Amino acid sequence: MRLLAVDDDPMIVLILKRIFAQEAEVISLDSGRAALAWLEDNVCDLMLLDYRMPDMDGFEVLRILRRHSQHDDLPVILLTGDTENGLETEGFALGATDFIRKPFVPDVVRHRVRRLVRYEYLKKHLEQEVGRKTLLAESRLSESRLLFREMVVALARTVDAKDKYTSGHSERVANYACRIAKLAGESEENQEKIYYMGMLHDIGKIGVAKSIINKQASLTPEEYASIQTHTVIGFQILQSIDVFPDLAMAARCHHERYDGKGYPEHLKGQDIPRFARILAVADAYDAMTSNRSYRRILPQAQVRKEILQGRGTQFDPEFADIMLGLIDEDVNYTMREMPQHVPGKEQEV
Repeated sequence: MRLLAVDDDPMIVLILKRIFAQEAEVISLDSGRAALAWLEDNVCDLMLLDYRMPDMDGFEVLRILRRHSQHDDLPVILLTGDTENGLETEGFALGATDFIRKPFVPDVVRHRVRRLVRYEYLKKHLEQEVGRKTLLAESRLSESRLLFREMVVALARTVDAKDKYTSGHSERVANYACRIAKLAGESEENQEKIYYMGMLHDIGKIGVAKSIINKQASLTPEEYASIQTHTVIGFQILQSIDVFPDLAMAARCHHERYDGKGYPEHLKGQDIPRFARILAVADAYDAMTSNRSYRRILPQAQVRKEILQGRGTQFDPEFADIMLGLIDEDVNYTMREMPQHVPGKEQEV
């Protein structure tokens, strides 16, 4: 493991070197400019970056760093003794991966660095595995549908397992989206596509701390910002699947709102991809009809009211109306409990 420690305080650098003496190579630099120059010809697994430095503060280093594709995904932990309100929120918005307050506890620093490095390793190998299995599916057409489905289900269940309250969320969202797409007149091919998009729409949550996902109390602004990153992380994981680019699109855009107040791009109306607009309704319905860490299943009348109120603001009116129709048909409130149609499965032997 190679760490880049950037701090103009020699004592902080010395402490960091002692913390990781037995497990990492620590490259130390005393300014942001020196760090950016070093990164032009070198690589590291993670950067520990001081927020306050005389020539260039940590935020400016982050701004420059994230503009360069070579290092736009480099994990960066900001070190700061400041207690300003909003500091962490701004830092996360600029691309910081985590914050550590000074004076810090060595074991905390060691734990956070190990966790982030493990996550980056997992993410890179997950991307490679998804790409490898997709290529295998192309070369073995007779087995591709089954292989791809099993891979998608395994990945979706891995993500869902992080949240003890919403097991099966991805499969339910996929099924609801598939039903909406069918009623909207989409072809069987597109129904199958949106099923897989629904299965993997939350894949980016693999990069969000389990403690945040399962938190019962209200999220802090920093924790909410961390949750929001799952759309971008999911896009980064799935964009390597060139034969199915809509998978990455769905992961990135399923939290966009019809009125433009969603995230991460604040897309509005028809600028939001059609399949993402379908997923947004399906995702919201399942969120309201499933137990969550912070509340129980909502009554069906309240679910219907929320979908209706979100029509034209949070949701595309076309797909909100279809979901309202499905709710009205579900007089016994059992749609959330019933096994759903899986596109293409009936064709298998």
